[in-house]
Amino acid sequence: YWLDLASFDATGSKMIREQNDMYSLASRISQKSKLFNKFVWEPLNCEGFKKISYNAKDQKNSELLVPIFKNIPKNIPYIATHVWPSQAAIHAGMTNVVNAIPDNWPMGLHLSEGAMHAVQTPFAYFGYKTLNGFDKKPLNGIPESDLKMVGCFIDHELLVDLENDNKRRKARLANGKPIRILMTVGGAGAGYDMYLAMIKHLIPYVKEGKVTLFINFGDHKSVYEKLLVDVTELKAEIYFNEYGKLKEFAGKLKDDNDINGIYAIYNENIFEAVYSTNLLMPVSDILVTKPSELAYYPIPKLFMRHIGGHEVYGAINGREIGDSTPECPTKESICEMFDKLLEDKEILAHMCDRIDELKAQGHYNGAYECVKLAAKKKK
Repeated sequence: YWLDLASFDATGSKMIREQNDMYSLASRISQKSKLFNKFVWEPLNCEGFKKISYNAKDQKNSELLVPIFKNIPKNIPYIATHVWPSQAAIHAGMTNVVNAIPDNWPMGLHLSEGAMHAVQTPFAYFGYKTLNGFDKKPLNGIPESDLKMVGCFIDHELLVDLENDNKRRKARLANGKPIRILMTVGGAGAGYDMYLAMIKHLIPYVKEGKVTLFINFGDHKSVYEKLLVDVTELKAEIYFNEYGKLKEFAGKLKDDNDINGIYAIYNENIFEAVYSTNLLMPVSDILVTKPSELAYYPIPKLFMRHIGGHEVYGAINGREIGDSTPECPTKESICEMFDKLLEDKEILAHMCDRIDELKAQGHYNGAYECVKLAAKKKK
């Protein structure tokens, strides 16, 4: 069962929606104002949210969510994919709470005392084990009984046939088929100028039959409409509010390696908008994304510039384990990276091999392990 805390007509739900709107607005401003980004947004997301004092404010805010838990059994296994649901569940008296922490950069923001803290990487584990930099004075770190490194949080459907997905990727590379690039417009809809530059750069490749471009606009139809004005050559196959048709289309892509052109995806339903990326990842060759939650997914990735200082460490992790490019902070650098990946296909083949190695090591098993922890089963 999915308990969507933001969907209720309740005080706590309104708090989440207001906070989310503020965060999205600030993210968009940060991409337009260098001064705001340098002096406000980057420091807040990196050092501001790291402080233990910031956690105290969130702990009080999350108490507003407690009424939603009134009729839920206290001992039901519960996995929180954000710290507010974790804190709220603890305040409500729930006893089997797993706090699945998505960021690689350790922050006080993500602390939920009383929950099991599940992290994806060794870097995050060390940060929470020591709590270095969370306060001016040294703090006791999180004990092992409340902290586990479990691996990356990946959906089952993306793992169940991953080796064959990589075989199909390598076959497309070896046989000169169009390379499939999946571009995602993030939750805040920020970074428009970067998307504009990338699409303009890739259109000649599309015309030559070297690239197939999927663009998931999420629920940001305005970004698509603006691109239509700024890119007169943007002629795309449209999947707007047609989740069923998109699902059918994605299913055919496993066998059809000659698909070409540009495909625009949008859905006003936020859940279907986000999930469209899941449908297209297994049948794509490169995922273009900022280094946020998608930074840990098992597909070769090209990283755009981060939005918020905490995302820097998602890009560093992907670069170090070998399934991603380094972060490309400018329009020029990301277009140069496209050229390298499209001309030297051995890079993408190497990333596919690396992903297979990581899967064999259990690197992507974090979601499975969270379920085991919540159900109090032995690892």
